[in-house]
Amino acid sequence: MNAEELKSRTKKLAIGIIKFVDELPKSTSHHVIGKQLIRSATSVAANYRAACKARSKPDFINKLGVVEEEADETLFWLELLVEAGKSSNNGVAQLKQETLELVKIFPASRITAKKNR
Repeated sequence: MNAEELKSRTKKLAIGIIKFVDELPKSTSHHVIGKQLIRSATSVAANYRAACKARSKPDFINKLGVVEEEADETLFWLELLVEAGKSSNNGVAQLKQETLELVKIFPASRITAKKNR
């Protein structure tokens, strides 16, 4: 998978999360978790884009680490919504699957980049 495909996937995830959060019921817990979820998911896309513009290999590796953390945080918020009974697993299944795939891709990319220094 190349950088452009990953940029597209991370942006699509962010858009999917935004649409998902906009459809959540209006409650305090949905509002708070929804804000966190949007922040982390959009951060995945923004930070991956920044990583692609890194000034050096160490900068790229560092920024991929941030992307990895934000993707994992996004997965956490999705899991929390389901486990707290605030959303059905059916409602988040596709988003969780895509996030989980990205959570696996970015550490592998970071490891490869470290080896190729």
